[in-house]
Amino acid sequence: MSKLFETAKLGELELKNKVIMAPMCQYSVEAEDGHPEDWHLVHYSSRAVGGVGLVIVEMTDVEPDGRITNRDLGLWDDSHIESHRRLVECVKKNGARIGVQIAHAGRKATDAEQPVSSSTVPVVADSPDWKIPRALTTEEVKEMVEKFKRAAERAIAAGYDTIELHGAHGYLIHQFHSPSINKRQDQYGLDLSLFGVEVIQAVKSVMPKEMPLLFRMSAIEYMDGGYGLDHALEIAGRYKEAGVDVFHISSGGEAPPGKVTPSNEPGYQVGFARAYKKAFELPVIAVGRLEDAVLAEKVVAEGDAEFVAIGRGLLRDPYWALHAEEQLTGKVTPPKAYERGF
Repeated sequence: MSKLFETAKLGELELKNKVIMAPMCQYSVEAEDGHPEDWHLVHYSSRAVGGVGLVIVEMTDVEPDGRITNRDLGLWDDSHIESHRRLVECVKKNGARIGVQIAHAGRKATDAEQPVSSSTVPVVADSPDWKIPRALTTEEVKEMVEKFKRAAERAIAAGYDTIELHGAHGYLIHQFHSPSINKRQDQYGLDLSLFGVEVIQAVKSVMPKEMPLLFRMSAIEYMDGGYGLDHALEIAGRYKEAGVDVFHISSGGEAPPGKVTPSNEPGYQVGFARAYKKAFELPVIAVGRLEDAVLAEKVVAEGDAEFVAIGRGLLRDPYWALHAEEQLTGKVTPPKAYERGF
């Protein structure tokens, strides 16, 4: 028996197993208009064919200048609904549930003429590779909350099963709850959780009651002077109160590492996931070098997390879940067209 390949519920969302495709930017919107293209249909649907329980579509942005690059996906306009619906229907038809990660890159928006952030602190000081961001005004912060809300409404209209907010890896929500990045003097600086809380509340206000809200968060920062786990858990407590149903736990990404560096060994972030689970008694998704099927099984079987997200492993092998199930259980039920291969 395999715990990883048992059916499960993500809130009220039923999944055929506990394998999640982690959101990974494809930088493949050739028209630079934010619409999913044929690449995205093939990319995501092939992982549905390959047996994952939930596909989380890459970072999808709430405004054009919120993209990491101009070749990223968007949900800033009603015209995006239909192209996203086409993607959603294709993934569901091939046996997986599907969510979308909604975000704003903030100071990491490399193609924006001038990126915005919580403050004017760049990713790297005095670097030609990083622009100095403009601090959003208080009124612009409130408008940004509405942009997240409207993007969520479009995601729901497109048929997504769940929404994940990106509060990790140094993107805009992270830039607000990071003491080293947020140097504001208004209410959004005095309360580092406030922006994230308001985004969560706004998004939850338009989501169906049964739809789970996921939140991806960096449990620690690696830059010198960055925050540690205690700060992350304090902020996460406010996010839970605001309406987060599931935490998806990563680390770092805010700036180049300093004296503390990620080990990047298999399972190196599992301890962080375990800490969130213990603190909040909510379902947790573990991520980070979990592509070894035995390790992924161990994470779930030992109760470190309810779900595992596979990233690079699914880039290398779209059928990772089928192969893992066969390895762990000795049996697998592939799509009929692929039965001869198994």
